[in-house]
Amino acid sequence: MKQINQMMKYSKLKRLRISCHICLTTWVTTLFLTQVSDSFILVPTPTTSDGVRYTSCNVGRWLPPKNRMMNYHQLFSSKASSRNKGSKSTSKGKNRKKGFHPTSMAHENAMASKTVGSKDSHGAFHSIDDVHTREEATSHDHSRGISRLNIDPRIHLPSIPSLNTPDHHHHHSSITDTNRNLHNKIQHSQSEITRHNHHRHNNNPMSKILSQIMPKPKLVSETAEWKRLEKHSDFIKTTHLRDLLKDKRRCDSMYAMHDGVYLDYSRQRATLETMDLLLDLAHKQNLEGKIQGMISGEKINFTEKRAVLHTALRGKRDQIGSIFVDDVDVMKEVHDVLDQIKYFTDSVRSGDIRGYTGKRLRNIISVGIGGSYLGPEFLHECLKTESEGINSSLGYTLRFLSNVDPVDVERACADLDPEETLIVVVSKTFTTAETMLNARTMRQWLWDFMGDDVEVVKKHVVAVASISSIEKVEAFGIDTKDYFFRFWDWVGGRYSVCSAVGGIPISLLYGFDLFEKILQGANSIDEHFINTPFRNNIPVIMGLLGVWNMSFLGYKARTTLPYSEALLKLPAHIQQLDMESNGKKATSNGLYVDYPVGEIDFGEPGTNGQHSFFQLLHMGQTVPCEFIGFVQSQHDLCIDGESLSSHDELMANFFAQPDALANGKTEEEVIAEGNEESLVIHKTFEGNRPSLSLLSPKLTAYSTGQLLALYEHRTAVQGFIWDINSFDQWGVELGKKLACDVKDHLIDARLTGREIDTGNPATSRILNYYIQNSRQTPPCEELWDRNPLTSVTRKTHKEHYPPSKHDLKGHEGKFF
Repeated sequence: MKQINQMMKYSKLKRLRISCHICLTTWVTTLFLTQVSDSFILVPTPTTSDGVRYTSCNVGRWLPPKNRMMNYHQLFSSKASSRNKGSKSTSKGKNRKKGFHPTSMAHENAMASKTVGSKDSHGAFHSIDDVHTREEATSHDHSRGISRLNIDPRIHLPSIPSLNTPDHHHHHSSITDTNRNLHNKIQHSQSEITRHNHHRHNNNPMSKILSQIMPKPKLVSETAEWKRLEKHSDFIKTTHLRDLLKDKRRCDSMYAMHDGVYLDYSRQRATLETMDLLLDLAHKQNLEGKIQGMISGEKINFTEKRAVLHTALRGKRDQIGSIFVDDVDVMKEVHDVLDQIKYFTDSVRSGDIRGYTGKRLRNIISVGIGGSYLGPEFLHECLKTESEGINSSLGYTLRFLSNVDPVDVERACADLDPEETLIVVVSKTFTTAETMLNARTMRQWLWDFMGDDVEVVKKHVVAVASISSIEKVEAFGIDTKDYFFRFWDWVGGRYSVCSAVGGIPISLLYGFDLFEKILQGANSIDEHFINTPFRNNIPVIMGLLGVWNMSFLGYKARTTLPYSEALLKLPAHIQQLDMESNGKKATSNGLYVDYPVGEIDFGEPGTNGQHSFFQLLHMGQTVPCEFIGFVQSQHDLCIDGESLSSHDELMANFFAQPDALANGKTEEEVIAEGNEESLVIHKTFEGNRPSLSLLSPKLTAYSTGQLLALYEHRTAVQGFIWDINSFDQWGVELGKKLACDVKDHLIDARLTGREIDTGNPATSRILNYYIQNSRQTPPCEELWDRNPLTSVTRKTHKEHYPPSKHDLKGHEGKFF
């Protein structure tokens, strides 16, 4: 008996397993019919005239998804009509087996995906009835001249009445009265289903399962949180900052502090409710999860399938073993390179590493463009007048060569001794066109003065590139053992300044210890960004306000206004950081954004900007402003007879401008000043122009690192909220490709004298004008030995003017 019970139990389990398998198979079939077949629809082919079920079908023509789903329903919904021939109980489904039906589910999902119409291939909108008429008119074509596809007879397919094949070319006239009646019933049935679709879809368990497994991609603008902010913005547009600033509770709540950084955002066109709604949106967009994904090494750069780990560049040594990308210990890699930077730069500064002729290396030319240039130059300008920076850089020179314009080459090399100059070539792929042309130019400059011995390049050129570029680096002639510094695919160029990209030039000039302080300041903001609740999180607040101003209030530009001359390169760095990151058009799901993203960023230091573009800020279009100031100056001045120091004078403007932008100046105030009536309109300021203020103790290496990280994270926050990829830059590729094509045309025109024909009359005309009016010279190859244009800055170093060719002979060695 016990064995019999066990066998029965096993039999039940087996039957249950089979039932589950059947259900799963049926579900997969439904999934295929409703979701997978995006390009073609299976159109049943009638085999009899009496509605007998059949097992063959044709592959139909391609239809757009919405039209396809409607056509599928139209053809299969005749099942209801054929079922009406049965008993009343059958039509109600009482005698039918319980369970779901593949075609009914396909029908339901089709209707669930359909709203009130669709667009054709030309983008024209059609109503549902139009679609019905068009599909009916073309459905005859599906059964002619198309190969057959057999379907297993176990699949339960509905039947439709037969159509007379010989009369298909008559279209509607070939449809019998019975079919017309059936068509009318189908239309009526469809309208009923459309009317009740929402209720049925929500109450069908399988529909819920499918919607959870394969949810339709949504734009953030379709969420309830976004809609609430849109409605709230209508209210905010009726308010004025002049009134909002009178609310003490609001003002006392709208600031945040961390490690000496003070953010005041009370002059934003926002209330406490605004911030609550923005935080709701951040939660909806899983901002916390996206931040954690970024810092843990998830490949959130979804178009290039790369991790985004610029935060790891300033991570602490005790984090080794905590982050892995493709089985590589990220933190170990980072600190190995930092140790290499420290050893190399200390050796150069101490004189242990010298140039080809034995001279000390005192001059550094950093060759790079974009993120390989803007970030490092921003750091350099900050440290140039910083007290520690002044002392540590004595006797050294750092210049940047970014532009392919030969004038930039001349300026970079002017008055430098090549024997004392170290060239740092920064290019992740070591293929960037502008950078590599400038690198070859610098190599030629070194050869012109020291000969073309292979050791000249090995002793005077350093490469900063990805490990995958090492073969190109070696082919250039660079010593890849001691003069090659790697960075990684998980660091984007504009986020790379804390890697060897900034570490080599900054440490060579100022010493590694000062560069390390920059890393410590950046790490301070990283920790704040990762661990602080969003309501008090400075970069999160700045990012959310950026979304608010751009996407809801419609301000399409933003200006950075540092009240410190040492930050003169910060606006340019932010310009690239933000505009290259968030100047996008598509979401992570491949949908076009239907909301504004990506501000136009610009700026100028301190009072210079006031006498440049502040006229527009006060009276022209509204541009949100970000003021950056410091409690102490790097170098303050107190002039005899002046009541305030120069720094106080500067900061008086820093505090006054945000209030002027917010409050403006009313007509009454202008009239009270005794102005003529005709001038009142010209001297009235509307105000209500938003701004925020950042205040730090003093501009040091540490606070420079804080600013750097602060704006990196603000940019990422905005991208996360907008659901775009802030870490790729496909927009720069097309121009590069076209530039290569133009170069080919120029080479051909120079060599042959033929007119250029690009296929574009406008481009051809301007190129031919350039060729005809530019200096007529033979090809470069013919001028290498005699054309002064190919001699790089020969007059820049007095000891070698005029130089003889290869005057140092280079131990008679040759590069090739």
